[in-house]
Amino acid sequence: MSPFQKTISIESAIADVCDGSVLMFGGFGGVGSPPSLIEAILDSGVKELTVICNDAGFPGIGIGPLIVNKRVKTLIASHIGSNPVAGKQMTDGTLEVRFSPQGTLAERIRAGGSGLGGILTDIGIDNQMVCEKKEIVSVAGKQYLVEEALTADFAFINACIADEFGNLTYDKTARNMNPLMAMAAKRTFAEAETIVPMGNMAEEMIVTPGVFVEGVVRSEGVRWKWAWE
Repeated sequence: MSPFQKTISIESAIADVCDGSVLMFGGFGGVGSPPSLIEAILDSGVKELTVICNDAGFPGIGIGPLIVNKRVKTLIASHIGSNPVAGKQMTDGTLEVRFSPQGTLAERIRAGGSGLGGILTDIGIDNQMVCEKKEIVSVAGKQYLVEEALTADFAFINACIADEFGNLTYDKTARNMNPLMAMAAKRTFAEAETIVPMGNMAEEMIVTPGVFVEGVVRSEGVRWKWAWE
């Protein structure tokens, strides 16, 4: 196989995910999330995961099924309101949720992918609860919170079109967190609706260069088999 050929099976993409892994998932309420990869991780039985995602999805959409089935120990996200199961688990103490404002979350992921230690922000600087256990620094006479960069063992992202080298483009707002997460993990795997031969994507189409992507899998779509009562 050519060293530039990165098309792999779904099973190969998740093979090294183990209990306690730190995972990033693209998606915004399920839009832009990789459904086939999420389903495969669920079926693998891994647990005690730390998951970084924009939100908790819905009970049967996005990363929601991983939460419903109690595979997630810690969730780092901007909100969980669309998934009542996540709220109940947080209240019961079975799910640790670390909230981060959406823009701050995105910047922390961007910082992780850029090799930075963190970012400075004044969001929440006047809120004692937000400031608790966070370092505060002064720059040019103004105070900022230090928000640590976010990285992961694996990033599982979704693309509209990929080529065999792993170059990716996204479908409108489904782009959301995906390009940032592709850069912020030790290993990145993309699920794509369409995979084309190398050279079939115009350069200006490419949002995420294949150098950040270890493997590409063909999406099997959403099977909607997850039930929630």
